[in-house]
Amino acid sequence: MLDALTGIAAALLVSWLVLIITLLLVRPKGAALADAVRILPDLLRLVLRLVADRSLPRAVRVRLWLLLGYLAMPVDLVPDVIPVLGYADDAIIVAVVLRSVVRRAGIDAVRAHWPGSADGFAALCRITGLASSGPAITRE
Repeated sequence: MLDALTGIAAALLVSWLVLIITLLLVRPKGAALADAVRILPDLLRLVLRLVADRSLPRAVRVRLWLLLGYLAMPVDLVPDVIPVLGYADDAIIVAVVLRSVVRRAGIDAVRAHWPGSADGFAALCRITGLASSGPAITRE
């Protein structure tokens, strides 16, 4: 019994470490956390508008619903006591989800639903690593 509990604990620890390493690898480069905090209200409105858009693929809307669920959870996957990632994990996960939304729905869909200023959209593009202009990706 003790061996099984030790094995489960070790597997959970390894899984959590893989999550931390993955978050470190996919985090936006050079993006300021201050930008993320500044555009947070617009970002939340953007996600809600994208979720309500029935013209977007169902997989995109499911990802956005899961993102909203994660953001609403009082417990983070990465505790806030961990330097850098503790407070930035939400911003990193939002960036990863929005990148996947742009890959499936196109940057024009995100731009069309953006409720904030052009400067805010440019900050969003910096944070998420998205191109603010260029050809749109076709919808599926």
